[in-house]
Amino acid sequence: MQYMLLIYNDPTLEPAYGTPEFEAMMGGFFALNERMKADNVLVSGEGLQGVETATSVRVRAGKVETMDGPFAETREHLGGYYVIEVPDLDSALRYAALVPSVAWGTVEVRPLMDYNPAAE
Repeated sequence: MQYMLLIYNDPTLEPAYGTPEFEAMMGGFFALNERMKADNVLVSGEGLQGVETATSVRVRAGKVETMDGPFAETREHLGGYYVIEVPDLDSALRYAALVPSVAWGTVEVRPLMDYNPAAE
């Protein structure tokens, strides 16, 4: 089963770029990447550029509307993701707990839908 680990963080709580704390956090992400590769569960993953680079799209009354930034107004921003393939939710939750920023943010774990099970 594939799961997406959505990494949300409040930017005001993240370690500042260039500090030893930031380097430790990034080291934790690199270590997690290597562990998931070694465990053969990592499908994909990447960090996202800041919310100030986002454009949201919606259609209302037949008109396409675009807005700068994310649509949701929250303190925590989606900062990155992993897609992993593991046997079950408990396994996915164990990997989510290893995401370094889970200590001050949130990792949402969601199963991916399989629209083409016959393709396997």
